[in-house]
Amino acid sequence: MEDDPFLRKFQPSELKIASEFLTNCLPFLSRDLCKDCVNVLSDRIRSLDPDHQLSGYLEKVIGSRVYAKEKSCFVCVEHCSKVGGEGNSKAGLESEGTSKIETEISFGTLSEVLGSVLPSRQAAETASPRMSWADMSQEDEFEEEDEEEETRKAIDASPMKTPEKPKLSREQREDLRLKNVKRKKDFICLERFKGKLVNVVDGLELHTGVFSAVEQKRIVDKVYELEERGRKGELRERTFTAPQKWMRGKGRVTIQFGCCYNYATDRAGNPPGILQREEVDPLPSLFKVIIRRLIRWHVLPPTCVPDSCIVNIYDEGDCIPPHIDNHDFLRPFCTISFLSECNILFGSNLKIEGPGEFSGSFSVPLPVGSVLVLNGNGADVAKHCVPAVPTKRISITFRKMDESKRPVWFTPEPDLQGIEPLPLDLNRSDSAARSAGSSSNHNGSNRRGGYGRRGGNNYETRGYYTPERSSEQYESREWSSSQRRGRPRPGRTS
Repeated sequence: MEDDPFLRKFQPSELKIASEFLTNCLPFLSRDLCKDCVNVLSDRIRSLDPDHQLSGYLEKVIGSRVYAKEKSCFVCVEHCSKVGGEGNSKAGLESEGTSKIETEISFGTLSEVLGSVLPSRQAAETASPRMSWADMSQEDEFEEEDEEEETRKAIDASPMKTPEKPKLSREQREDLRLKNVKRKKDFICLERFKGKLVNVVDGLELHTGVFSAVEQKRIVDKVYELEERGRKGELRERTFTAPQKWMRGKGRVTIQFGCCYNYATDRAGNPPGILQREEVDPLPSLFKVIIRRLIRWHVLPPTCVPDSCIVNIYDEGDCIPPHIDNHDFLRPFCTISFLSECNILFGSNLKIEGPGEFSGSFSVPLPVGSVLVLNGNGADVAKHCVPAVPTKRISITFRKMDESKRPVWFTPEPDLQGIEPLPLDLNRSDSAARSAGSSSNHNGSNRRGGYGRRGGNNYETRGYYTPERSSEQYESREWSSSQRRGRPRPGRTS
């Protein structure tokens, strides 16, 4: 046990619980196994119980078993077929004897056995992908893996039958997920702008629960596939860009679809904005599925369906400097975060403190899988930036081009036309949100901060279903000056 790095993560009390669980399950685990295989399995379980408190029960279970007359079981036969070939598996098994069976037959390492019994500490901190109740939408681009079917097969295979749960249709599952999307739309940060006190982040929205962990993994895998194709030269020249990292914060990989955007005046004298005569690849089919999800689930309005996007792939230390998105793109637009959480800073006067380090009056944490919508003052008055990220991150920003700025070669995507949002009872949801919001305001009405220097933690929304807060990071808490500024800097105070 001391040599197994997986087991060293757990306390003896936890291993004892695992031992008790596996001991109680031994009659089921050893079903259809021969005596030799049962002994090997019981030895594995016994090694988890250093005090040998369960040894007596194990021996009782083993002694009470009635084994088949055949010397071998399916585990033995399968092992020997791998070692000696299918033609002489049983003969080889009988000639090898019990000692070799005990040394070579493997039920998996203890790590594999306990992986389904004890959750590791790392898994508790980082959510592992879970199967969702619905696939991406009505489209078939996402491969649907039916969890209910697997559960039914497992129940049928077990000796104890349990009644099947009533099945929900895909539409019902999608409706449940839609209603459980968390939407925060009451961000407040007051700053002087043109002589007036203005909420510079009015129009920001943060949506969580739009994409399941399985869907996120599918999207991330697609991004890595596109990156690999770009490095091999399989994408158009202006689609993929991987600049040299000549200083900290510079060098994130970008992949553009739908249009080629010029970040700064280039050598040819072209100003920042859409380059109408430069060609890039069209939107991948998977990205169009994402766009349909954003419209159908009330994240973006049907009047502003994105027709372009840019993928940013960050390595540790990469950043995006303060800017306001070019008005060649309409409002609202949105960005989706993957792989790791990071902060995005807002303010009418963001400052550059050093390579990859910025300061500002307002910081919003972007949970993994979240969608940040920028509109109104949040898109046009406040600048925004992403300080140097602490670890690998991917973001995808979806935007709709101004029709007069579209590339000359651009053709609208037929399958992105006429998308309608799913029905959602806004009135009933709004009244429920107000009730929940008044309760939370009563408990924390005297607190300041939340997501900005001014304003409280008012979680009331404007016409959207709002259950509990989206995740633990939105529990009532004060934000330190270092969090508002993006990265801690010794010696600086608010």
